[in-house]
Amino acid sequence: MTPADAAPESEHGNKVGDEVAVMATVLKRVTKDRVSVSIPGLPHSVIDPATRLTRGQQMELSGDVTRIDGDKVTVSLGPMVTVDLDKVRVVQSRVPPKRRTVRM
Repeated sequence: MTPADAAPESEHGNKVGDEVAVMATVLKRVTKDRVSVSIPGLPHSVIDPATRLTRGQQMELSGDVTRIDGDKVTVSLGPMVTVDLDKVRVVQSRVPPKRRTVRM
């Protein structure tokens, strides 16, 4: 693999394409199937149809890393969310496909 083929990587080992989890705190229930959550510093509204979360509970949101910029990472959680690198946990690391070589 050449350096151009490699995904950008942070000093913590996170790579673009990794599936990561971000912890969010429930702020309030907006409607019967939607709650407002705070993702470290950012308020968002997410769908919660199955469980009945209450104010102050923690929930884990997962998505793919789309960009790494120093100590910040952008995660696709529906909308793109940029958080500090130390606020994410790797769920599954992206492994690039192996190239097949032609045998003659």
